[in-house]
Amino acid sequence: MGQGQGPDEAGTGIAPGGRTRRGTPAELIDALAAEWIKLRSVRSTAFILAAVLAFLLLCALWSWYATRYWDGLSPEDRASARMALPEQPLVLALPVCAAVLGTLSITSEYATGTIRGALAAVPRRGTLLTAKVVILGAVTAVTALVCVTAAVAAGHAIAGDRPFPEFRTPVTEQAAHLLALATATTMIALVACGIGTALRSTAATVTAAVISLMVLPPLTNLVPSPWGPRLASALPANLADQIAAAPARTQDPGVLSPAAAAAVMAAYVAAALALGAVTFVRKDP
Repeated sequence: MGQGQGPDEAGTGIAPGGRTRRGTPAELIDALAAEWIKLRSVRSTAFILAAVLAFLLLCALWSWYATRYWDGLSPEDRASARMALPEQPLVLALPVCAAVLGTLSITSEYATGTIRGALAAVPRRGTLLTAKVVILGAVTAVTALVCVTAAVAAGHAIAGDRPFPEFRTPVTEQAAHLLALATATTMIALVACGIGTALRSTAATVTAAVISLMVLPPLTNLVPSPWGPRLASALPANLADQIAAAPARTQDPGVLSPAAAAAVMAAYVAAALALGAVTFVRKDP
């Protein structure tokens, strides 16, 4: 490269000082790499992962307890016995963990002021937010799918040949259900990220997530039928079972078809990320 020839002329996409050209695929790739490093290196991510693994262990303990309980039942009691699913403890914990992870992926940078450094490195705010969303979604989806699959597989292994139905369905036959759980968990993380980007407050975003996940579902039981079940079916915590066309655990019956539940889930994500993107682009950090 001759003297005075810029990085664009060389076609490398790298500006002086190691910065990528604005608006190029290389800039997005560098932003993705930076967001991956940030997400996996902060302590909050390690704490959240530790909580998920603790609930995974709790799933194994529950499976062990269920088998011991089954062994102590008489043949008559076994005919009517019903057990919680082997992944149930994890199913209850994953949405909350995902909401906290999605929130902290953006609000922690506002709290510490590191968002300014991130914008200095990636001036295009749309590119920066896209990188955050992609890395957050990928990490959440893979973690959720691996963990719920491990919980189900562990439950089957611990139960052995005992015939109670909750532990007898092969993992391969539950693929749609497990994928739906991972997708719903990812959706919650992305919604929390979008809301956190708009609110820029960890406390406010986590509070909103807890209300939607923990408070609103029981309150729908107070609404007269058929509106109570309809409202419950549209809440984030109840979408996974309907997408997988499985009986919902928190309502009877599930109102939405799989396609409708998937559409509601997509609408949540689109609305939250659109709100976050508008705020992120228009407001100074």
